[in-house]
Amino acid sequence: MAMTICNTLNSSSPPFLSPPLTSIRTKPSRFSKTLTVQAQFQSMDQNVLLLRQKFMDFPYDRLHSQLLPCTLPPDVRNFKNPNGSAEASLHIRSGEKSSPIDFVIGSWIHVKIPTGASLNITSISAFLNTSTEAPNFVVELIQSSPTSLVLILDLPHRKDLVLHPDYLKTYYQDTSLDSHRQSLLRLPEIKPYVSPSLFVRSAFSPTASMLKIDAEEGERLEDILRDHVSPAAKQVLEVWLERCATEEENRVVGEEEKMALERRDKSFRRKSIEEDLDLQFPRMFGEEVSSRAIHAIKEAFGVL
Repeated sequence: MAMTICNTLNSSSPPFLSPPLTSIRTKPSRFSKTLTVQAQFQSMDQNVLLLRQKFMDFPYDRLHSQLLPCTLPPDVRNFKNPNGSAEASLHIRSGEKSSPIDFVIGSWIHVKIPTGASLNITSISAFLNTSTEAPNFVVELIQSSPTSLVLILDLPHRKDLVLHPDYLKTYYQDTSLDSHRQSLLRLPEIKPYVSPSLFVRSAFSPTASMLKIDAEEGERLEDILRDHVSPAAKQVLEVWLERCATEEENRVVGEEEKMALERRDKSFRRKSIEEDLDLQFPRMFGEEVSSRAIHAIKEAFGVL
């Protein structure tokens, strides 16, 4: 779930708050061929339909048999506040019992800020269970103008990288994940994004692409997303699918390790909700609506 909502809204740095986000289009295939955000002012209903289709394509035919259908009630799949200034769509698919995937969650949030600007956040995250120690997957797009975008793309680690250097080598060094961040930073329009939250910074890996893209015009932003961000996202996703989300690639985890993983996973998930949703959802959607949505997320996270 969008772990940076709170920090983006409350950041003391120049806010990324102007007109709305756009759609994400993907040509269906085994791996995504494109990950593009069009800076066009479309209605929220159109965006939700397009974004939901994007989520249904994820993670393509590779993992379809490992995921159960979404069972969220309609008033949790789509919800808004009474005055319509904040709208959201939520989709959660749990993994089959035999799968290393715990669940995949997609969320789309559109918020009109009191200043008249709008903030749009699209997030897709895949969480693994304790049958494996492999990293999770996250991609998040935060946009508030046709020319500015924050990208978060990572395989967040689930073990201490200092205590477990083999984990660092297996999932980050041997896979050359940092090369994608380095490649994106060569573009003059892309700079590192530093979250004001220490928790958010600590939650992501050393190879995370936490970047802010500022283009002079919307067309240039589309070019960057199509020609640079899309290939990087596709390659990071492929690493996760090949090295993390398949049972054959993951070594057997002992009972003590499983317990340690479960403690860490639950602590991370609980803190994510406390730092983000518990603070922002009631303010955006009201107590009743936010309570329903947060309860469903906590249930999926296993932290009720």
